[in-house]
Amino acid sequence: MADFLYRVGRLAFRRRWYVALVWAAVLAAVGLGSLKAPGAVDEEFSMPGIESQKAFDLMEERFPGATADGATARVVFVAPGGQKVTAAENKKAVEEAVAELGDGSQVASAVDPFRAQAVSKDGTTAYSTVTYKVGASDLTAASKTHLERTLTQAQESGLTVEAGGTAMDDGGGPGGAAEVIGVAIAAVVLLITFGSLAAAGLPLLTAVMGVGVSMATILALSSALGLSTTTGTLAMMLGLAVGIDYALFVVSRYREERAKGRTPQEAVGMAVGTAGSAVVFAGLTVVIALAGLAVVGIPMLTKMGLAAAGAVVVGVLIALTLVPAFLGFWPNAVLSRRARKSGLIEESEVSNGGTRWARFVLRRPLPVLLLGVVGLGALAVPMTDLQLGMPGDEAKSTSTTERRAYDALADGFGPGFNGPLTVVVDAKGDADPKGAVSTISEQISGTKGIVSVSPARFNDAGDTAVFSVVPSTAPTDEKTKDLVTAVRGERDGVEAETGATFEVTGTTAMNIDIADKVQAALVPYLIVVVGLAIVLLMVVFRSLLVPLKAALGFLLSVLAALGAVVVVFQQGHGAELLGVEQTGPIMSLMPIFLVGIVFGLAMDYEVFLVSRMREAYVHGESPGQAVTSGFRHSARVVVAAALIMIAVFAGFIGESDSMIKMIGFGLASAVLFDAFVVRMAIVPAVLALLGDKAWWLPKWLDRILPRVDVEGEALSGRSAAEPAPSEAAELAAART
Repeated sequence: MADFLYRVGRLAFRRRWYVALVWAAVLAAVGLGSLKAPGAVDEEFSMPGIESQKAFDLMEERFPGATADGATARVVFVAPGGQKVTAAENKKAVEEAVAELGDGSQVASAVDPFRAQAVSKDGTTAYSTVTYKVGASDLTAASKTHLERTLTQAQESGLTVEAGGTAMDDGGGPGGAAEVIGVAIAAVVLLITFGSLAAAGLPLLTAVMGVGVSMATILALSSALGLSTTTGTLAMMLGLAVGIDYALFVVSRYREERAKGRTPQEAVGMAVGTAGSAVVFAGLTVVIALAGLAVVGIPMLTKMGLAAAGAVVVGVLIALTLVPAFLGFWPNAVLSRRARKSGLIEESEVSNGGTRWARFVLRRPLPVLLLGVVGLGALAVPMTDLQLGMPGDEAKSTSTTERRAYDALADGFGPGFNGPLTVVVDAKGDADPKGAVSTISEQISGTKGIVSVSPARFNDAGDTAVFSVVPSTAPTDEKTKDLVTAVRGERDGVEAETGATFEVTGTTAMNIDIADKVQAALVPYLIVVVGLAIVLLMVVFRSLLVPLKAALGFLLSVLAALGAVVVVFQQGHGAELLGVEQTGPIMSLMPIFLVGIVFGLAMDYEVFLVSRMREAYVHGESPGQAVTSGFRHSARVVVAAALIMIAVFAGFIGESDSMIKMIGFGLASAVLFDAFVVRMAIVPAVLALLGDKAWWLPKWLDRILPRVDVEGEALSGRSAAEPAPSEAAELAAART
C-alpha cells in the first residue's frame, strides 16, 4: 500500500498539470450534467415494515388519489379577549378571510370553519384548512405571498390569525451561513497550525473542489436515482469536513519530510505513501459507517448515507492526487515563513506540546484513564432517560407563526388536537362492513385517553373506512405513545368479533413507529459497523487490543454526546443559551446519525494518531517512546483537524430549525469528547498501561489477515540525507 501510494504521489507531482486538468474536467462535466439534469424530486418519507406505513399504503390503494401530497395550511383565528369568533363582526372577518384564501390560483379548497364545525367549544377559536393542488415545494412565491397577505389583512380586523402546515415550510435546512462559519474558522485554525497562507489555503481549496464534484454529481443523478433535495445535506457537511482533514494530514507530512532534507518530489511521495495510507483506511472506516446506515431500513437514510460515502471517497481521491499536484505547483509556499525566508528547512523540534502532553500521560496513565472514563461516563448517564420522537411545530420558536398556531389550537381544542391518529379499517372480508366499522369506532372511542372520534368515511367500494381519533395528550407526550399501543392491543379482540381489522397511522403514530424501529435497529447497526471497522483496524495495526480499545473509546464518546443532547434538548439545562425555546423528545434519527457519522470521524483520529505510534514501534522504538513519537508528529495536526470538524458542525447550532440545531450540537459534542478526551487522553493512557501487549496479535490471526504496509516499512530504506542524483538539482532549486 505505502509503496503504491508513494508512486502515485510522485506521479501526481510530476504530472501536476494533467492531474489538475483532469479534476477540472471532471468538475466541469458533472457541473454541466447537474445543470441539464431534471430537478431533484421531493421524495416521500417511507419506513417499510411498520404499521403506520402499511396503513398509509392501504389508504393509497383503497382511496386512489385521496392521499395526494398536496400542500396544506391550517389557518387559526382567535377572537380578542372576552369575545367569541361566532360574534357577528368576527364571523364576518373570518368568512371574508376564508373566501380570500380560497381564491388563490393553486388553491384546491378552503374550508369554512362555521360550516365544518371547526370552532372550539368555548367559541374563542376557529380554524380553516386550506388545501393546495400542488406539493409544498411546488408552491409559487405568488401563492405564498397571497397566503401571507390574507393573514395580515385578517389581523387588521382585530383577530389573532396564525397559520401552520406544510404550505408554511420554507424548505428547511441550513441557509449557507453554517458552512461559511465553518470554513472561516477552519481557515483560522489552519493558518495558526501551519503559519502559512498557502498551507492553510490548500486544504480549503481542495476540499471545496471535492465538495463541488460530489454535490454536482448528486444533482446530476438525482432524477435517475430518485434522490431527494435533502440527500446532499449530509454529503456536503461530511465532504467539507473530511476533505479539509485529509488534505491537512498530507500537507503536514509533506512539511515534515521536507524538514528532513528531502526534495519536494521525494517529500510528496513519502507524504502520500505514509499519511496517504492513513487517509485511505480512515476514509474506509467512514464509508463503512455511512454505508452501514442501510441496516436501519429507511430508504431515504440509506440514500443519504451512500451519497455522503461517495463524497468521502472523492475527498480521499483528492487528497491522494490533487493535493500532491498542487504541492508540485508551489513546493515551497506551504513551508513556514522562517523556512522560506532563510532558505533553510530545519527539522521540527524534538519537544513540542504534543510531546510534553504524552510524557505527562505516560507518567500518570491510570489517573488519566480513570478521570477520562469517569468523566465521560457521568456525561452519558442522562442518556438513560432518552426519549425519541420527531419534534414538530411545538419545537419551533414562538416568533414563528407555526408555533403560535400550534399553541392556539392546543388552547382551543386540547393538546391532542395537533396530533390526531388516523384509523384505517379493512372490512373487505366482512359481510357487514358498516356494522364492523361502527363496532370498531365505538370500541376505540371507549378507550381511556380518547377525546373524540370522527365519523367514518368509506371508499367507493364500501370495504374500507377511515376515521380520525383525537387523544387527550400532546403528540410528543409519552402517554400518547401508551395510548397508541393500547388501541392496537384491542385489534385481536375486534377482529375476532367482527371479521374486520384496523391499523393506526397518522403523523403521530408514524413518529412513534419510527422511534421504535430506530431503537431496534441501533444494536444491529452497531454490531455491523463496529465489527467491520475492528477487522479493518486489525489489518492496519496488526493488533487485537488497539482496535477493541478504539471501539470502546468511541462508544464512550458517543454515549456522552447523547447524554449532553438529552441534558440540553430534552431536560432543558442551558437550552436558552443555544436558542432552544421548547424542549421535548430527541429526534428519532439522532442516535443513528450520531453513531454513523461520529464513528467514522473517530476512527479517522485513531488511524492518524496511532498509525504514527505503530510506525515508530515497528521501526524499533519502545512502546512508551512510540507513544511520544506519535504525539510529537500528529498531536497538533489531530487537534487542528478536530477543531475544524467542531467548527463545521457547531456552525449549525446557529440555525433556527431545532432539528438542525440538535444535529450540530450533538456532532460537535461527540467530536470534542472523542478527539480531546478519548484519543488525546484515554488512548495514550491505555497504550502506556499495555506496553508491548498493545501490539500483540495471535499468530493464527496474523496469518489470516492480509498484510498492508501502512507504516511505510517499504519506504524506510530511503535516506533523507542522500537524495537521488536526478533530484539533486531539484533540491538545490527548491532552496533558492
